[in-house]
Amino acid sequence: MKLSIKQWIQILLSLGVAIWIFWFLYKDISIQELAQVISEVSWTWMGASILIALWGFWLRAWRWKLMIDANEQSKVKTVRAFWALMIGYLANLIIPRAGEIARCGVLQKTEGSELGKLLGTVILERTIDLLFMASTIFLAFFLERSLFLSLIADLVSLEDSLIKISNTLPLFIGGLIIAFLFFYFLFKRYRDNSLIKKLRHFIRDLIKGVSSVSKVKNQVGFWASSITIWFTYYFTMYTVALAIPSTASLSPSSVLMVMVMGSIGMIAPVQGGIGTFHALVAFILIRYGLSEEQGKIFAAIIHGSQVLTIIAIGLLALGIFFKITANKEPKTS
Repeated sequence: MKLSIKQWIQILLSLGVAIWIFWFLYKDISIQELAQVISEVSWTWMGASILIALWGFWLRAWRWKLMIDANEQSKVKTVRAFWALMIGYLANLIIPRAGEIARCGVLQKTEGSELGKLLGTVILERTIDLLFMASTIFLAFFLERSLFLSLIADLVSLEDSLIKISNTLPLFIGGLIIAFLFFYFLFKRYRDNSLIKKLRHFIRDLIKGVSSVSKVKNQVGFWASSITIWFTYYFTMYTVALAIPSTASLSPSSVLMVMVMGSIGMIAPVQGGIGTFHALVAFILIRYGLSEEQGKIFAAIIHGSQVLTIIAIGLLALGIFFKITANKEPKTS
């Protein structure tokens, strides 16, 4: 995939912002302090966290396979979906949000699946994840409501937010209506145009992918895996907390709150949540009584372990992908 100059500028800007946030957070942390904490880490718990994370990746790949199979005559192997997923995570470390398109492109190459349908399943997957994330935030709010309310009071002015919403909502709704009417008349006027035909076909595939959840045969497995994926996120965080002496005494609900803040940090449009994840995780740990250095080092260790895992498995997946596509290409004499 060729990138335009504008896209390169966006990538470099987001990377620059991520590096600047990371540098600003860690400029006062010495290598000696970090090395001291790492020397005290329980590698049994760290190993457990990596295994739990890998299980979560596999579950995500299996759930994606269930959605894809609902719209495909031929079935996709879970292992192929897993390699595509890991390549997607690897791509996210280079270009923010590129992983969703990258993993669809990988399966299109290896399995011959239609890109529109694959993107539809990814949109559906992200929508479901958003619902579970909202549920997790609600659970954290219920368990840690006093801290949650103090955080909201410190970070957000409710009155100002309501004023901004009331001012921008009519413009937003009006813009949606205009956009809908524009595309409706465009498709109607130029419906015989080859480009419009391709676009309509792509949108139909996209809708089929989004609606694939109702066609999933294994509904119990689909929803059970969706729930379990979030449990793997939690226990990945919890086992790392147990591995580090300064966070080993955190309560289960406190770790849930840390996970919520980390999840919010990962949404930011920077490579792999670099900087934003660290800032929010360190911020909430400070509220739980840890020192600033302890909070930052914990964030660096858990994020670093996950990034290294993604790089290792992602590169392996990339090698397997190149091997599969090379074998599929017709040999020339």
